Amino acid sequence: MAFNITTTAFEEGAMIPVRNSCDGDNTSPHLRWDEAPKATVTFALIVEDPDAPGGTFTHWIVYNLPADCNELEAIMPIAKKLDNGAIQGKNDMGKYGYGGPCPPKGETHRYFFRIFALKKKLAPESANTRETFYQQIEGNVLDEAEYMGKYKH
Repeated sequence: MAFNITTTAFEEGAMIPVRNSCDGDNTSPHLRWDEAPKATVTFALIVEDPDAPGGTFTHWIVYNLPADCNELEAIMPIAKKLDNGAIQGKNDMGKYGYGGPCPPKGETHRYFFRIFALKKKLAPESANTRETFYQQIEGNVLDEAEYMGKYKH
């Protein structure tokens, strides 16, 4: 099998539940990944909306997830640092943690949940925005997986 990421909250390519959006509780879905490369030292996750009017919009950044971690529970805390040592960067709403789908009324947007298996940990504070996230993981990625959901008001 190949490295993959899944959720029980919605099917691949299907609509993201209201509870995981700005119309609901704005809580993160449960995510699980497996078949990571054996050399994985840490994981990094980003959730993006490439259909946003101003360009790609970042909804969630988490990095330095331990190599023995293979899931994020539903309703992750809105905190900079997690109990397992991982760090949450700022989303494009200017907050730490998950910010759910919230596209303009009437538009269906795609949301990509991307997980990266990395060969080294990232320095704290080094990947707190989309731009710095991709700069920091460059040359450090062993494998990646993605899962896509859609949302419409």
